[in-house]
Amino acid sequence: MSGQSQPARSRLAPEPVPRRDLLGMAAWSAFFGSLLFASIGMLRLPKAAVVASRSKKFRISLPRSLSAGEAYVPPGRNVAVFQDAGGVYAISLVCTHLGCIVKPGPQGFECPCHGSHFGPDGSVLGGPAPRGLPWRAVSMDGNDLIIDDDATVPPGTKVKA
Repeated sequence: MSGQSQPARSRLAPEPVPRRDLLGMAAWSAFFGSLLFASIGMLRLPKAAVVASRSKKFRISLPRSLSAGEAYVPPGRNVAVFQDAGGVYAISLVCTHLGCIVKPGPQGFECPCHGSHFGPDGSVLGGPAPRGLPWRAVSMDGNDLIIDDDATVPPGTKVKA
């Protein structure tokens, strides 16, 4: 068997690449590929990856036609503003169960997602919600109200209008 000769290679066949050269080419390819991806990442750095959101503190004017105990929901906000003899107060419309937006109803608020019911003061009347709707900080600035949707105040906190 050792007397058999290797078949003659065609002169058009490519030269075999030695293993050491193949590993060297793979290393250089990995280096330049990582350099390319790092450069692309650096080019994205100047652009902010944060989406601008509206301020949690906003200014509103109550409609003159708002009757006592009636909810006023400012357009695009998740807070209900009420006015009664005691003053003005705001209640968050974000359900404390899973964050759905509750809808004002005749007996308070109702969560359309999982059926929680809240009283007119935001207290839990039924459903899976673990606690009542949080009250938000309200302050006066001239004739306008400033509502801070990030600041929670104890239930019953009202500002004189």
